[in-house]
This record gives sequence, structure tokens and C-alpha cells, in this order.
Amino acid sequence: MTRKKVKLAYITNDSTRKATYKKRIKGLKKKMRELSTLCGIDTCAIMYNPYKSQPEKTFLSQKITKVAEQLKKHCNEN
Repeated sequence: MTRKKVKLAYITNDSTRKATYKKRIKGLKKKMRELSTLCGIDTCAIMYNPYKSQPEKTFLSQKITKVAEQLKKHCNEN
């Protein structure tokens, strides 16, 4: 059984729009965890929330420095 085609339109109801945003972000985070587990890689994302002024960071700053060092090391090898 397939799903119906979703009509893409702006959601005018504030509470519905916020709930939909939270569900989509939750799904995206789940996909990132799955990708990280299946491929054995570090994943990161910066998600801008229309309701907050600061972006949500889904990774730790220690991971950023670790990945940056690995990238620098890899670039120096090549």
C-alpha cells in the first residue's frame, strides 16, 4: 500500500507547522544516526530553526576538532 501524494504548501496554522517541523527534524536526526552506524562515519548537521535565532548543532565541538584533524592529516598524505 502506498502513501498519497503530499501537496506541498505553506502550513498556516502555527502549532501544526511547529509540530511538523519537530517531526521532520527528529526524522533527519534518526537518519543521521543510522548513516553514522551503518557506514561507520561521523555525521554532523546545522539546522536553522525558524522559531529560534541560533542554529541547532547536532554534534559536539570535540568531534569537530577531531574530524578537522583527520581531514588535515588525510590532505597532507595526498
